[in-house]
Amino acid sequence: MAHSTQATETQSGWAVETPGPMGTGPLVVTRRRVPALGPGELLVRVEACGVCRTDLHLAEGDLAPHRPSAFPGHEIVGRVAAVGDGVTLFRTGDRAGGAWLRGTCGTCRYCTTGRENLCPRSTYTGWDADGGFAELAVIPEAFAYRLPEDRDAVLLAPLLCAGIIGYRSLRRSALPAGGRLGLYGFGASAHLAAQVALAEGATVHVLTRSERARELAMELGAASAGDAYDPPPEPLDSAILFAPVGDLVPVALEALDRSGTLSIAGIHLSDIPALNYQRHLFQERNLRSVTSNTREDGREFLALAARIGIRVTVSPYPLSRADRALADLAADRVNGAAVLVPG
Repeated sequence: MAHSTQATETQSGWAVETPGPMGTGPLVVTRRRVPALGPGELLVRVEACGVCRTDLHLAEGDLAPHRPSAFPGHEIVGRVAAVGDGVTLFRTGDRAGGAWLRGTCGTCRYCTTGRENLCPRSTYTGWDADGGFAELAVIPEAFAYRLPEDRDAVLLAPLLCAGIIGYRSLRRSALPAGGRLGLYGFGASAHLAAQVALAEGATVHVLTRSERARELAMELGAASAGDAYDPPPEPLDSAILFAPVGDLVPVALEALDRSGTLSIAGIHLSDIPALNYQRHLFQERNLRSVTSNTREDGREFLALAARIGIRVTVSPYPLSRADRALADLAADRVNGAAVLVPG
C-alpha cells in the first residue's frame, strides 16, 4: 500500500473567486498545490465530477462561502492515487466516491442517534474543503464510498449527491406503498428519485417548466408530465419540491390529498409566499425540509440503484468547460445531470 503525507503535486481547478450571477464569471481557473494528506485521508485522481445545483448556489452567492476560493464539486468519482496514515479500507488504484457530507463530530446528540446529517459541526465537500472541479481531490476515508469498478464514472457521479439527496427526500416525503407522488422540477435528482419510486410501485406525476424534462419523465415511466404550476391529474399522497422556487410550495401543498406530505429537497429556496392554513395545511398536510444526508442514506441508495439498474441521464462536459456547465444549469439547458470529465 502506497502512502503519502506530503503534497508534491500541483493541479488545475475551478475556484469560486467572487460569487455572483454566472454572467459575471464567478468561476476562474487556478493552479494550486495539492494539500498534504492527513491521517485517514485519500488522494483521488478525479475520473468524473457531477455538477449539482448546490455548486450553482455557491458560485452565485446564494450560499455564503465557508472557505475562500474553494473548488466546488461534491459528486466525485476517482481512483485512489495515495493514502494517508491509518487508511485501511482503500488501496491505491481502488475506485472511490466523494459526496457532499465530508465530516461530522461523531459525538453530539445527532451523531449518536443516527442523525449525523444534523451535526452542528458537519463539514461539506466543495464548501469547507476543495471539491472535484479539479484534477485531484482529498476525501476522508470515513466518508468515502466504494463504487463499482466496471461502471462508467460519468454515470456514477450523479448518484453521489443527486441520487442520495433524492433518495432521502423521497423517504422524507412519507410516500405510502402504491402511493401517488408529485415531483416539482425534473433535473438530476428528480429523474433518479422517480425511478426509485416507480420501482417501488408508485404512480409518479412530474411538474416542471422544461419541455425536454417532461419528455424524459414520460420516457422513464411517469404517469403524467405537466407544467410546474398546473394541478396534477389526481390528488397526491406525497410530493417533493426539487426546484428552488418558494412560489411552488403553496402550489404543491394544494395538490396534496389529506394527510399528504411535501418534502423540500434543496439547500436553498427562494422566499415562500404566505400560506393559508385552510387551503394549504389543514387536514393534516405536512411540510418537511431535507438537510444533507447520512452515510447510511448513501449506502442504502447506492445498493438500491445497483439492484434496480437505475438509468442515469447525463450531459458530459470537459473540465475545461465547468463554467459553461454551471451556466447551462442556471438556464435549465441541462438534460438530466451535467458531469465534468477531466481531459
